[in-house]
Amino acid sequence: MNFTPLTLSDFQTHKAFFNHQPYELCPYLLSSMIAWRSDNSEVFKTTLGDDLIIKGRIKDLRFLYLPISPMDHYPPRKLRDLLEAAGVDTVFPVPDQYIKHHGEEQVASFFSIEEKPKHSDYVYRMEDLAQLKGNSYSKKRNLINQFERKYSKDGRVEVNPVTPEDADECIDFLEEWCLARNCHAEDMEELACEKEAAKFTLKNQRSLEVNGLMLRLDGEVCAFGIGTRLTETMGVLNYEKAFSDIKGLYQYFDRECARRLFPGFQYINKENDMGEPGLQKAKKSYYPARMVSAYELTVR
Repeated sequence: MNFTPLTLSDFQTHKAFFNHQPYELCPYLLSSMIAWRSDNSEVFKTTLGDDLIIKGRIKDLRFLYLPISPMDHYPPRKLRDLLEAAGVDTVFPVPDQYIKHHGEEQVASFFSIEEKPKHSDYVYRMEDLAQLKGNSYSKKRNLINQFERKYSKDGRVEVNPVTPEDADECIDFLEEWCLARNCHAEDMEELACEKEAAKFTLKNQRSLEVNGLMLRLDGEVCAFGIGTRLTETMGVLNYEKAFSDIKGLYQYFDRECARRLFPGFQYINKENDMGEPGLQKAKKSYYPARMVSAYELTVR
C-alpha cells in the first residue's frame, strides 16, 4: 500500500469520507488528524476503493485508524488482512462501539484487546451544558452568577465568533495560558502538543472548516474554544481555554460554547482527560452522559 503524508491540502479532497463516519472518539476528525503533528507523531493516508485508510505514528507505535468506509464497520477478519497489507499490527484508537458491534469474542479471535482509559472520551448532552439545570449544576450556576455580577456591565464582556483576523490574538492568549501551566516541562509533552495543534487550527480555521468562539474581558482575550462536527448527532469541543484566576469565567464560557457552537447537536464530546487527575475531576464535575471507551487492537 502506498501511503503519503496527510496535509492541510488534503482536507477538501478527503472531507467527504467523513460525512457519515460513525466513530464517536475525537481522533476520528479529519481536522484533528491534520493538526496534531509533531516530531513524535505523523499521519499518512491512502485510498482503497471507496475507503480512506489512515496510518499513524506516535513515537515508536505505528498503527492504523479504523478505516473511514461507507461499509460502516470493517469485520475483524477483513481488518486483520488490511493491517497485514499496510505493514502494521495495531489498530488505535478503537471505540467501544466497534467491539460491541462485532462482539468481543469475534474481535478477540483475531486481535488482543487492551483498554486505554486515558484516551476515553467524555460525552455530554448538549442541553445539559447549555442550560445547567438541576441541583447537580447549582455550583456552576452560582459561579456564573458571580462572574456576571462582577463583569457583565458596561460592555466589559464580549463573546464573538473567532475569525481568521482574531487568530494572532487568540494565539497570544494561548501562549500566556500555556506559560502559566508550564506546558513545556518534560512531563507536559501532551499539553505542549495540544498547544501546537490549537495554534495550527486557529491559523487555518477556514481551511479546516472549524467554528470558534472567543471571550474578551475589558478588550483582552481571556478564553477561546473551537468546535467541530464529529457525527450527525455529536460535535467535539476540540480546544477550550480560559484563564483560571478569573472566578466563574470558565463556567460562563463553557456554557456559551455549548449554546453557540453546537446548536442542533444532541451530544458534545469534550475529548479525553490525558490521564491528568485535575482534568479528570473537572470533566466529571459536568456529569457526562456517558464515556466512549478507547481500545488498542493488536493482531494475534
